[in-house]
Amino acid sequence: MLSRWSDKNAQRFLDTYAGRVGEDLARRIYTSRLLGQEPALVLHGGGNTSVKGTVTNALGEAVAAIFVKASGWDMATIEPDGHPAVDLGYLRRLRAVADLTDEAMINELRTHLFDHRAPTPSLETLVHAFLPHTFVDHAHADAILALTNQAGGMGHVQAALGDDVIVLDYVTPGFRLARAAADAIEAQPAARAMVWMLHGIVTWGKAARESYETMIELVTRAEEYAKSRATRPLQVSILTPVPEATRRVAVVAPILRGLLARRGGTDVAVRRPLVVRPLVTSEVLGFVDSREGCVLSQSPPLTSDHLIRTRSLPLWIAEPKYDDPQALRAQLAAALRDYTERYTGYMKRHAGADATPERHDPLPRVVLMPGLGALCAGPDARAAAIARDITEHTLAVKQLVAAMGSYQGLDEAECFKMEFREFQQAKVHRSETPLDGHVALVTGAAGAIGAGICQALLEKGCHVAVTDLAGERLDSLAADLESTYGPRVISVPLDVTDAASVAGAYAAVARTWGGVDLVVANAGLAHVASLAEMELETFRTLERVNVEGTLLVLAEAARQLRYQACGGDIVLVSTKNVFAPGARFGAYSATKAASHQLARIASLELAEIDVRVNMVSPDAVFSYGDRKSGLWAEVGPDRMKARGLTEAGLEEYYRNRNLLKAKVTAEHVANAVLFFATRQTPTTGATIPVDGGLPDATPR
Repeated sequence: MLSRWSDKNAQRFLDTYAGRVGEDLARRIYTSRLLGQEPALVLHGGGNTSVKGTVTNALGEAVAAIFVKASGWDMATIEPDGHPAVDLGYLRRLRAVADLTDEAMINELRTHLFDHRAPTPSLETLVHAFLPHTFVDHAHADAILALTNQAGGMGHVQAALGDDVIVLDYVTPGFRLARAAADAIEAQPAARAMVWMLHGIVTWGKAARESYETMIELVTRAEEYAKSRATRPLQVSILTPVPEATRRVAVVAPILRGLLARRGGTDVAVRRPLVVRPLVTSEVLGFVDSREGCVLSQSPPLTSDHLIRTRSLPLWIAEPKYDDPQALRAQLAAALRDYTERYTGYMKRHAGADATPERHDPLPRVVLMPGLGALCAGPDARAAAIARDITEHTLAVKQLVAAMGSYQGLDEAECFKMEFREFQQAKVHRSETPLDGHVALVTGAAGAIGAGICQALLEKGCHVAVTDLAGERLDSLAADLESTYGPRVISVPLDVTDAASVAGAYAAVARTWGGVDLVVANAGLAHVASLAEMELETFRTLERVNVEGTLLVLAEAARQLRYQACGGDIVLVSTKNVFAPGARFGAYSATKAASHQLARIASLELAEIDVRVNMVSPDAVFSYGDRKSGLWAEVGPDRMKARGLTEAGLEEYYRNRNLLKAKVTAEHVANAVLFFATRQTPTTGATIPVDGGLPDATPR
């Protein structure tokens, strides 16, 4: 591990922040990010840093303060607001207290913030306060955990790092650990760092660079020591090729995702699916394909900080039946039932009757499968990615420990205490939105209506695969959405007339998020010509997109949703022309009527698996922001010419022809899609007109 300190970059942080928060905190932010951007040191909100200084109060007095990382903040991207200032003098007086519960400790931290609006300081704030050093860094470094989490771990740490590093046996994080760390540094004041068994490492210094580079130096020494003694690699008879494992993910992930989905008990079914992210690398396959993999996987986690993301144990599937999907489903279902029983028993042993499946979700967040790798679940893509990253590091460290000796971790009672600790649970608490954890595939996404639908779904918490023909329109839409919604957006080129392309798009979504819950069939073409003028090949082109394309999308959705077996929704973007066709618009009206009828048939065929199929029927949506409607690009010139209107005049004409004199927008169409997607009524096979009121186009 190399130091990434750069005087130039450090100066950039000084230029950006020092004028507002001072030089020490500016440098603290810089080195915190250096630590947070190194996955072998810190993962997703783990670890913490601090700097001691002063705050000037309303009386003009300089008061001793500690600026410490807030709970749950990610050091990789942290800002000064992520290091709230707390009254250091008061915190140090707390060392005289015999004990503090979490609730009492949090109260003391929050009531002694200098800004009542600041986030809650880290669980380990008192450790930082009790240590005498100006800059303090704490990380759950992989290499350190490889030494601490094994038989004879204390000896390994001392041999690797030297006598000027304190080694402290495991103490539950919080007040007691702070007291123990303070006692240890008083007994050995010349020490340059401290290692906490089964937990991590703490370094310090008078300057940010000193504390940071001490961390890098000691972790590097731990890496070199572990590598030199890792002489017994895992035994792997047959290593699964990564491409084969990746192909399996597209089949297995939807089955698992369907089994993990939780269902509500109201009249209108409420589905709470999880996002499933795969972890398929040659290293992970080496672990799951090894003789020792199962036993190692069922050992405790590396550090208590990981428990809230991954559960205390993953689920291991022995000898998966990949060649028989139905048998595999039964195998996974049985394994999940067994895991739920065991996990409920674990909770009851430590929490009594209060630990029920209704109060505490007993389902796994990590499933390990020989021949595939790992499938990691979470309420959204970010949470699933965190579970995936922690799993990747956990398996690598356990593999390293196995090559050195025998793995040892936290006991069951301590795991439970840390997994269900209120302070820890607060880190993963999130405000729910209607489509949390749901995954949508939208065809024709790059057009006006498609883009509006994608935006609305994302605003409600959905994950959206934006699909359309490959090209700049699709790329620009994906870039726009990703800039706001990040990992909840993927772009998948898709030609709805190509069966392989359609199947490939669903497989891509399954490999990314585990499956699909909502399909919005929006892709379509328009053409203007009288029946007498209509060229047969032009009609066939529309038929291929509007009819065959709809059929292929519906058919693959039916297969995928039946395979996933946890319900779902399909919404077809139809048109008022199904009910009120227009002259010179025969190809579009006829082919869209056929696609509408296919959707109605799908509603009959899929109700038995709780898949609802509904239609929205818009009229005259000309654009969405800067995105012009492809249909109106085709139709508009003819309609303007026929009526002697400009583009603006044409829009006004269509507004005035509906009963409500309303301009129909992509947002209106999206709201209709959301009505069905959020299952506000038990409805299938229905059509919502989105046209301002056109009596001739009323569904009948």
